[in-house]
Amino acid sequence: MRLIMLLSTLAFVSGCSSSGDHDDLKAFVNETLSKPRGRIEPIPVFKPYESFNYSAAGLRSPFELPVIVDESVKVQDEKSDLKPDLNRPKEHLEQYGFTELAMVGTINRSEGDLWVLVRDGDGGVVKVREGNYLGQNHGRVISVSEYRMNIIEIVPNGMGGWIERPRTMVLEGLSGE
Repeated sequence: MRLIMLLSTLAFVSGCSSSGDHDDLKAFVNETLSKPRGRIEPIPVFKPYESFNYSAAGLRSPFELPVIVDESVKVQDEKSDLKPDLNRPKEHLEQYGFTELAMVGTINRSEGDLWVLVRDGDGGVVKVREGNYLGQNHGRVISVSEYRMNIIEIVPNGMGGWIERPRTMVLEGLSGE
């Protein structure tokens, strides 16, 4: 058995010897090495990164409609006692910004009460009527109709006081919206 293993190993090793004809392989290698070599393009030069400081954080978002200032808005004098009631309990819609809210319909009760349906920022619908509060700027509903809701917000005037700002929310889907 050992003799058979030894003979098969010798036969295998003799098959891998250099006595075979490798002239064609040597010719191919020599031909490839004799060809002119290609040129690699240099790495492109990149401009160094220039940082940018965003300085418009305090300005109006470009994705919101501009607020149209009504002539009825008057800056309160410094002696005015206009300020929001910070001690009253907050209503559900006061946790959302005005841009997250949308008027989606109305309900007219038999008693003559007109309720407005407002979609909040989470997709829920809430009934609102005159006297309710909404928005993050202490907005109070002052009048409602089938197609619009008028709101007065109390916002800081930038000088340590407060001013009233009227806003209007129209029924979603009306032309001109």
